Amino acid sequence: MLTQRTVDPIERHSAGRRDVPAAERAYSMTKELVLSGEFPGGHFLTEGVIAERLGMSRTPVREAFIRLRTEGLLQLMPRRGAVVVPVQRGEAEDVLDAREAVETAAVRRLTSRPNEIAPVLAHLRAALSLQREHAETGGLAEFVQADEVFHRAIVGAGRNTFLIDFYATLADRQRRMSIHALGPTMQQWPLVLCEHEKLIDIIESGDPESFASALRAHLDWAYRHLDWAY
Repeated sequence: MLTQRTVDPIERHSAGRRDVPAAERAYSMTKELVLSGEFPGGHFLTEGVIAERLGMSRTPVREAFIRLRTEGLLQLMPRRGAVVVPVQRGEAEDVLDAREAVETAAVRRLTSRPNEIAPVLAHLRAALSLQREHAETGGLAEFVQADEVFHRAIVGAGRNTFLIDFYATLADRQRRMSIHALGPTMQQWPLVLCEHEKLIDIIESGDPESFASALRAHLDWAYRHLDWAY
């Protein structure tokens, strides 16, 4: 039976960062609390609470809140604090549609160069093996990160630098979505692994149309059925 392991996101994220300026630490650690799902959509934050948790004054936390507002993660409440902006259904659909387009385009380009498929398959199987290890140890953050590595490897296989750069801009939004989709229960983790294995088999067969259908089914099952106002 799989048991999910809980790790403090601040403890995990702060290792080796004591020499980083306070403003940058406040920004990166507060962002981590949002992206990790510890502070879900609608959660109310105050500068004082965050400053105490991070062991610093309120000034760098205030600067961090402002930066996170510009990124669309926080809504500032004058003289009160901030509220985590929920992922809305429209935003989730946009991210999923973009992922489908980019990953399918990468596989279509890869399968047009059959001599390059073998090393990509080896890379994908290594990424899947790592994700299986994280499923066994029960670390949600690590499992989600391994999921991102797997899909990013598919995008990288297309060797289209424009699409690779664009896909990277989706990372923060996709991480919040994955935490929400995979976090409540571990029951779906084995199915994620099976579907990733199926995607690898389709790439090996050299059939980009079947990959497109399988990827859509994978994303539909994992994400599109969820209530995104979180």
